[in-house]
Amino acid sequence: MNSKNIIPDGAAFDAVNIFGKGQPNTAYARYFTGNSFLQPLQISGGTCPVSISNVTFEPGCRNNWHVHRASSGGGQVIICTAGSGWYQLEGQPAVSMEPGDAAYFPAGVKHWHGAKAGSWFSHLAFELPGENTSNEWLEPVTDAEYRALAE
Repeated sequence: MNSKNIIPDGAAFDAVNIFGKGQPNTAYARYFTGNSFLQPLQISGGTCPVSISNVTFEPGCRNNWHVHRASSGGGQVIICTAGSGWYQLEGQPAVSMEPGDAAYFPAGVKHWHGAKAGSWFSHLAFELPGENTSNEWLEPVTDAEYRALAE
């Protein structure tokens, strides 16, 4: 881990969060432990088949386990743009994310992502096109599971 990416202070984080923090993510708040913020990106040049949003997590915030569903295609890609965070696929160890790191979650794969306990975290979320896509929100990542991760 590169400790220079740990950003506990909100004002310092805002200075490096190039897409902006956005608005409180109230529509999905029930699927997060802690506060998150959403900044949908406006894409010029016509209709884009990929939805892209900047998602910002306060220190310690993470989303619930979830699965992106699709009868074909679908899934999600995230790219860390600021701060330091985690993602985890079911049955695998959590993976640290630093600016520039990317992760792919195929449709049907249970996973979660969020900030490290001591840092703000932002990532671009690319919802990949597919047929009959949906998102299934599952149980929260427990405090015990989360605390077990090494900073």
